[in-house]
Amino acid sequence: MSHNLNGKAALVTGGSRGIGREIAKRFAADGATVAVTYNANSTGADETVAAIEKAGGTAFALQADLLDAGSIPDLFEKLDRELAERKGGNALDILVNNAGNEGWANLSDATPEAWDAIFAVHARAPFFMVQSALSRFSDDARIINLSSGLSTRPLPSAPVYSAAKAAINTLTHVLAMELGARGITVNAVAPGWTATDMNTAVRENADMLKGIEADTALGRFGETSDIAAVVAFLASDDGRWVTGQVIEASGGYRL
Repeated sequence: MSHNLNGKAALVTGGSRGIGREIAKRFAADGATVAVTYNANSTGADETVAAIEKAGGTAFALQADLLDAGSIPDLFEKLDRELAERKGGNALDILVNNAGNEGWANLSDATPEAWDAIFAVHARAPFFMVQSALSRFSDDARIINLSSGLSTRPLPSAPVYSAAKAAINTLTHVLAMELGARGITVNAVAPGWTATDMNTAVRENADMLKGIEADTALGRFGETSDIAAVVAFLASDDGRWVTGQVIEASGGYRL
């Protein structure tokens, strides 16, 4: 790796598995001190930290239930203490809003409770994460929100999730305008079909897998490392002139 994040502090929400874990591992390999949040999966978060430390990186885990926006200030107080111990201050250089929850409910099945839960994690939490981080961000900090290909090509089987991801795209644009004067960039990465435990059933269905691969220009399912590479670029100095963008990382799905 390039180690171009040496000395940086990064916070990755939802880092106990999947794309969040891979982003955290990539940041650490590039030299950053990485904090990962988890809700209930403490074992997964510990595994992320252990994998990073085994590779020679620095990481720690923090519990946070992002369904509850009121918990976010407390999360940042815990982050302050951990960063002060490790780095002598609480400056935050990179924030990745990756945490999510499942949203496979169609128009007939969706409930107000499901709507609230999906929007709370995917749209509301990133807003208040940034709000709490404002006084901690270094100049030239990076904010990267995880969107989805469904934000622009929504599925009837996931209308609420699709709408929440469209909301994070709009929030990305607004925050880029708001924070640009400080040199802070704000972008979103929108994965396409990516191999995680959330879509194991899809990948185990030979016909569905074949169809997805046939509809993808690069001819395969994405890997979490593919997404982490795009996020790492945006977090690096090489991404300094990119802001307010939603970058689809789908291998050319249905071009």
